[in-house]
This record gives sequence, structure tokens and C-alpha cells, in this order.
Amino acid sequence: MTRLPLRTGACLLAMIVAGAGAAAAQVTLVRGNDTDPATLDHHLTSTVAESRILNDLYEGLVVQDARGEVVPGVAESWEISEDGLTYSFKLRDDAKWSNGDPVVAGDFVFALRRIVTPATAAVYANILYPILNAEAVASGQMTPEELGVEAVDDHTLQITLNAPTPYFLELLTHQSSLPLHPATVEAEGANFTRPGVMVTNGAYKLVSFVPNDHIVMEKNEHFHGAQDIAVDRVEWVPFEDRSACLRRFEAQEVQICTDVPAEQMSYMRQNLGEQLRIAPYLGTYYLPVKGADGSPLKDKRVRQAISLVLDRDFIAEQVWQETMLPGYSIVPPGISNYVETPPSLDYAEEDLLDREDRAKALLEEAGVAEGSLTVQLSYNSSENHRNTMTAIADMLKNIGINATLNEMEGTNYFNYLKEGGAFDIVRAGWIGDYSDPQNFLFLFEGGVPFNYPRWENADYDALMDRAAQTQDLDERAQIMAEAETILLDEVPAIPLLTYSSRALVSDRVQGYEDNLPDVHQTRWLSLSQ
Repeated sequence: MTRLPLRTGACLLAMIVAGAGAAAAQVTLVRGNDTDPATLDHHLTSTVAESRILNDLYEGLVVQDARGEVVPGVAESWEISEDGLTYSFKLRDDAKWSNGDPVVAGDFVFALRRIVTPATAAVYANILYPILNAEAVASGQMTPEELGVEAVDDHTLQITLNAPTPYFLELLTHQSSLPLHPATVEAEGANFTRPGVMVTNGAYKLVSFVPNDHIVMEKNEHFHGAQDIAVDRVEWVPFEDRSACLRRFEAQEVQICTDVPAEQMSYMRQNLGEQLRIAPYLGTYYLPVKGADGSPLKDKRVRQAISLVLDRDFIAEQVWQETMLPGYSIVPPGISNYVETPPSLDYAEEDLLDREDRAKALLEEAGVAEGSLTVQLSYNSSENHRNTMTAIADMLKNIGINATLNEMEGTNYFNYLKEGGAFDIVRAGWIGDYSDPQNFLFLFEGGVPFNYPRWENADYDALMDRAAQTQDLDERAQIMAEAETILLDEVPAIPLLTYSSRALVSDRVQGYEDNLPDVHQTRWLSLSQ
């Protein structure tokens, strides 16, 4: 055995102790998420659960701060032309990728061209259609090089639009506009998202991803604001069972749950105090209706009857324990750039028994005899959704419609809907990517993957096309209101509830501020001991 001199041994022991102290000082935040991401390729994502992960890994031209407001990201400043068509972004000099490479304007050009390239098959490509030629590129009519994005130099990015778009800066906070590291994507192909391979430019870098267990990230030492990041390590844990997150939260194993079990709301209010966070949220909980060819569900009178009989007050107050509001429109209240009195279903104040009578008359008119129609109610795994669909099944009995429940695994649930999967009635939700009615109404345009019922209406599509080309905001709002009026008459998707954000946030977490988009990037948070 080799013996060390006493002083050397003492120094080595001190180094070991110091190292252990440094490791112990590492700040780790454990965050619950609604479900696992289906992918970490942000061009193939579509859910809020995925956006939470990606916003920790990447930084866009602009970002949302702790209050949900748009602030500079990779772009330190920007200028907008007088006609509202050209945005010139000045990129910060110290933006770097997690491998140390500089972030340059060409990285954004590469990413924006990739997402609208037909071969990518990005379901969110249409969110970028305000960019000049984006729709033509996505449909194969133009080449990606003809997209209205240009790297003037390494630190200047220019984006040209088809028409003035009042929400464009807010749109750029969405994961569809995040950059990519071109060399890694080109070298690795579909494997570019693997731990140890993935190169990101956000506050954190990917360390590991164990599906259905956890995602681990560590601070990106090359991030321009690394010195201000208080959380060194973040673990994201998927909880489709909201009660499981509550149990882990109470055991102090998880510091944030992004959703809560509604049936335990009274318990949480009594025992968790201000750690239970409920706030307004820009989102709609709705029921797409499809049915097989020849199904009575293809008749709008049947869909209207189903909508009439739904007791939204009961679902909001009893099932969701007053953490949701009754919803009678697809566009949620309080949205920007809309008419003063938005369209809504006209029976919010009507007695439920009278609505049931109207519903039965519609079914009779449509030739649907009592007891002859059975529908399957499908939903992604969650006790909240299960309880909602159970209540709906009971309500449908009141007008002679039978219902069965079909619970589906959460990770691939929305992919199934986007890919045109068969269903009768499903539960869906949409959270605004930006505060504008277009972000909710575009969901039902022909050819849009998020048009789950695959409903098509030429008048509706024509109105949405007109709105996209209308510069006067008041006129644009009126056109979109006409489109929503058609939607609410046809009800291919039945509005049910308006969201609130519901979360558990440990009193050890600082920097978490309630905001309308419900965005809470880890970079803004800290954790007390």
C-alpha cells in the first residue's frame, strides 16, 4: 500500500470533503408534468406538456418571462417595418449552443425551413403560415428556400410576412419557432434528440430521458444567462395520475405539480393553503364529434342535441370543483383582438329541462329513436377526464342516448387524433399559443391536423382566409366572429369548459408567478433550503 505524507493526506481529505459539499449544494428542482413528451423533436410536438420540456432546453428569438410577457431571448432587439410585414431581429453576441458553438441567424433559418418542409410532416407547420410563402412551401408548391426568412448576416435575421399579424411576436414564443443546431440534425437524423447527442441553446441541456419515469436536465454552462440560473438540475416526472403527483408533493419529493386531481380539491384547499395555485388560463376544453360514415353523429342536429343536454355548470362545479368555468364558445373569454360581444351558444341561461326537451325534438327530427344510438366517449388517462366523461354519459341517458367509456394511453392520444383515428366523441383541450381568436378558430379549418373531427365547411374556410388577409383589426375580428358563429351552429366540436390553470407549488419555490399563458420556465425559478 502506498502511504501519503500526512499533509498530503490531509489536503486530499479536505478536497474530498469540499467536493462532497459542492455536490450537496447543487440545487435540484423536481417538477411533475401531465404526461411524457411523445418526442423531443420540437417540430413533431403539439402539447403543452411537451412545450414545458422544450422551453427549458431551447431559447427562441423571444421568450415569455415569469409574468408571461414577451421579452428578448436570442434576439436582443428587433425592428418592424411601417407596413407591418418585415421583422428584423438583432441576435445577441453571447448566445451559444450547449457544445459551445455560437447561435447564428442561419440556425433559425434552418429550423424554420425544416418545419414547413413537407417531408418533416410537422403538425404545427400551419402555425407559421403568416410567414411569406410558408403555406406554399408546406404544400409542396414552393421550395423551402423561398420561405420568407433570411440570414442577413450571422447576427441579423429577417422575417417577411404575408400580411400584418398582430400576434406575431407572441407566436414566436411557441416551440415551433425554436432554433436547431444544423450540424447535429444533419449528422444524426432522427437521433438528434438522444441524451448525449442533443445540442440545445436554452438554460438547460438534456442528461437523460427514461420514458414513463423521468427526464433529467442540467444547467447549460454555455447559456448566456447561466450565472443567473438558480436551479442547477431539473427533473421532470410524468404524472397521468394527478393523485400520484399530489402524494409525492406532500412527501416533499416533488416541488411542482402542473395539474391536480379535481376530486381532492376540498382536501387541498384545507391542507395545502397557498401552495394550491388556481388562476385564469387562456384555454378551452371541448368535445370533438366524428363518428363513422353513416353515423347519426354526422347530422348536426344530433350534435346540437348532445350539446344542449350537457350540464356545464354541474361539470364545472362538481366534477372540477370550481377550478373550471362553464364554456359556451370555442374562443375563450378575455382574448385579445376580438369583438366586444363574442358569439356563444344561446342557452347558457335556459332551464336544463327545457334544453332536454329541445334536444329530444332534434333527435326525433333527425330520425334517431330513443335508445337506438350508442356512442363511445374516449379520453386520455386522467381521473379528471374520466369523471367528466362519466358525468356526460349520465346526461346523455336523459335524452335516450347510450354511452360507453374508452380510456386511452396519454402519450400517443393526441397523435392518434391528429392522424385521423376513428372515434365517436373525444375529449380535447386547446391552450392558446398566443392571445388571438385565430389560434382557436384555425383548429377547424379544412386540412389542419388539429381538426380532429375532420369537419369541412367551405364558408368557414373562406372567412378564415379573409381574416388572414384583413389588416383592419376591427374588421378582422368581425370576420372571425362570423366564422365562429358557423362553428357553433354546426358544433363539430362541442365547447364544454373554459380552463383555469391548477398547480401545486411548494412554498420553497420562488419566482413562480401566475399568468394567463401558464408559462413557468425553470430559468426564472429558485428553491430555498
